[in-house]
Amino acid sequence: MKSLRLAAAAMIIGALTGAFPTQTIAQGTEIPAWLQKHVGTGDGQIAPVILQRARALYLQKLRRGVVSNPCYLAKDATRPSTAPSGKPGRRFYIICESKKSFRAVSSGYGNGRKLRRADFSNGRQCAKNFSNAEGSKLTMGGSYVTAETRTSFKGYYRQSGKRRPFHRTFLLFDGEGETENARERAIGGHPAVFLKWQCRYKNPSSPNADSEGYVPYGELVNYTGGRSNGCTTWSPSDSREILALVEGNPTTLYIYPESGDINAVARAVKKGSSLSRSGLYWNAACLNAIGAPKFWPKNKLQPIINEWRRSLPKQPTRQLPICK
Repeated sequence: MKSLRLAAAAMIIGALTGAFPTQTIAQGTEIPAWLQKHVGTGDGQIAPVILQRARALYLQKLRRGVVSNPCYLAKDATRPSTAPSGKPGRRFYIICESKKSFRAVSSGYGNGRKLRRADFSNGRQCAKNFSNAEGSKLTMGGSYVTAETRTSFKGYYRQSGKRRPFHRTFLLFDGEGETENARERAIGGHPAVFLKWQCRYKNPSSPNADSEGYVPYGELVNYTGGRSNGCTTWSPSDSREILALVEGNPTTLYIYPESGDINAVARAVKKGSSLSRSGLYWNAACLNAIGAPKFWPKNKLQPIINEWRRSLPKQPTRQLPICK
């Protein structure tokens, strides 16, 4: 009987270690010593609350079999766009504990809108406004899992004296709770580059030509570290690494702050309370710049956005001029 119990126990242990990476199981919930040195509020570090939540989300999804990627992602949308060195601020994190690897890279946040009934726009340096309303163009903090990628043709641009096609890959996010409408909002991650169309030229041999044989042409604009339309953006080089990491192998992404964090910080600022004594976190430089953050709930902001859309006059279909 004893031998049978030992055999059964061995089978159970074998099944468990096959289902989950051994190194992750061994780590448990304790933050490894090598990772501790990257924890903090300095440039290139990750705030304790963000690491704790990102790690908890990852381990939860790992245990449930939702993800098996050895790495996980996190983002701190309270940090400034520019670091003290003048380079793009590092506020996106790639953490691979099995390899003892930690990287902090730049990332964009949502720029928002300024409408007649509500101004929920964000400046270039710090984000003040956040929302999960569709069409708000704002960042929404919370839990996500990376999904499939989609690559689309944007047009042609000139490089080294030649016209080259520009394709941009978009990584979809699946959210939960307040982020569950990520797909409805077309929220995901992509390189911080877009093609500013200028004209169209005849190129019937292109597989992307229209019915008349024309393709768009424009200037390639890199806005690394700047604002987005609500998506998470990275530099072209960082994008290649991140997309390769999650292609066909999803992982978790935790974005800070959530609505509860925003509201709690706003209340503390109004009362003149110390954030650290209240157990709250916000990047000090950005909090000083914005005064207090604001969360715009979907149920309050969505009607305003919908009304604004209905008030827009119908515009005739515009066609790009022919390139000279």
